[in-house]
Amino acid sequence: MKGLTIFLRTRKKEGTIKLRFRLRDGGSVDLYHRSEIRADLADLEKFTKEGELKPRVTLYNTKLKNAIDIEIAAIAAAYDKLCKTKDKTLITKDEFENAISKELSPEKILAVAEETDICHRFERFIEDGGIDGIFGIARQRHYKVLLKELKRFLCIWKLSSIHPADFSAEMLIEFRRFLIDEYLFVPQYPTLYQSSEVRNVPTEKRAHNTVVAKLKELQAFFNELVMRKEIPQSPFGLVGKNRKTVMMREKYDTPVCLTIEEFETILQTTDVPDTLKETRDCFLLQCAFGCRVSDYRRLGMNNISVSDEGIPYIHYVAVKTIKDDRNEIATPIMRFALDIIKERKFNFAILRYVNGHQGYNAKIKTLLKFCNINRQVNYYDAEANEMKMRPLYEIGGSKLARKTFVDLINKIQINMYLGGLHKQGSDAVKRYTNIGLRERFILYSTAFHQSVYTVDEKLNIINENNI
Repeated sequence: MKGLTIFLRTRKKEGTIKLRFRLRDGGSVDLYHRSEIRADLADLEKFTKEGELKPRVTLYNTKLKNAIDIEIAAIAAAYDKLCKTKDKTLITKDEFENAISKELSPEKILAVAEETDICHRFERFIEDGGIDGIFGIARQRHYKVLLKELKRFLCIWKLSSIHPADFSAEMLIEFRRFLIDEYLFVPQYPTLYQSSEVRNVPTEKRAHNTVVAKLKELQAFFNELVMRKEIPQSPFGLVGKNRKTVMMREKYDTPVCLTIEEFETILQTTDVPDTLKETRDCFLLQCAFGCRVSDYRRLGMNNISVSDEGIPYIHYVAVKTIKDDRNEIATPIMRFALDIIKERKFNFAILRYVNGHQGYNAKIKTLLKFCNINRQVNYYDAEANEMKMRPLYEIGGSKLARKTFVDLINKIQINMYLGGLHKQGSDAVKRYTNIGLRERFILYSTAFHQSVYTVDEKLNIINENNI
């Protein structure tokens, strides 16, 4: 067979067309096939006339690529079968089309689809999980990021067409190493990162827990394939029990939080430069609520209500646990937080980008450094395999706000088991008391050295220091 190619006759520069294919074998065979594949010319531009991706192309229409592969395989198979029954020069157009139609029967298309490469299958896993409600938008976004990283890894190792069943334990170990040190590959393979936003290009080693989270996402994908009997076993089950334990165990240092004195330093610093004022207000407000950044960035004025007692509070359903718990979280708004809300109305542009060199987390570090939050704290140096000290501002971020909130309010509560009447964890103690919104408002205000107050429905203060 001399060649099987996509045959283009259009002069259009944009829009969609139905694909035609041309099969030539020597000078005596020249057959054409009109498919049902509709392709956008912009997507088609990324493919060679043989249906392969052009060099250096990493982002493309995967459904189109899959459709072209299936069509070309069907044409080739049909032609081979016809050649076994008659002289190839006598094959008619109708015979050629009928043979291709048989190859494109639903049963055969399904068989070809089941042999798709790991990236196509992973992409379908992501789409199906979103449609079926197995995971939410945020988790789906994480999976899509992992898919891009997997594609880069397979491209570098020249394994892009590998089937999920052939992804071995050794490849899994290599992929883990790649995730940790991907920043080293950026200068070696710059074309793989050309279409990525600067903030998404790795510039340093990934943290251990970040890699663990990505591996757990990949493990969920392989578990799905095993459950559906698409592969006999997961590579995660072949790496060895001890190695898997090390690979998948998250590690946490001693929690680091702001003290009330450090928090007040940030709150009372008045000479913050204009470039950090939004970050300062955003960080302080998150400290007042203690919510995850995924929930925080979704808050707006419609999330505020006022109780019958005149206590303002925010209410929302946590995104991370919404599948299992749809109860609203209600958090009283402390006095300093009310001032920030009235001024900003939750309009924080900085929250559009949490990570990256100019993102929210990076700006928090700059803010803490400006405010001289430089207390030395312990951290584990993985490369040196020892504990070291570093200034607190170097590990600042949105999680510091959440930890600070939890730590400060916990310190002003009397442990319910200190009386010795019940053992630690007793359910009986929990039935003896119920801390309502009013009580929590007083506790939170005490923890953060704030006055208590009441407001009207428009958040105008009615009384202060008195409920």
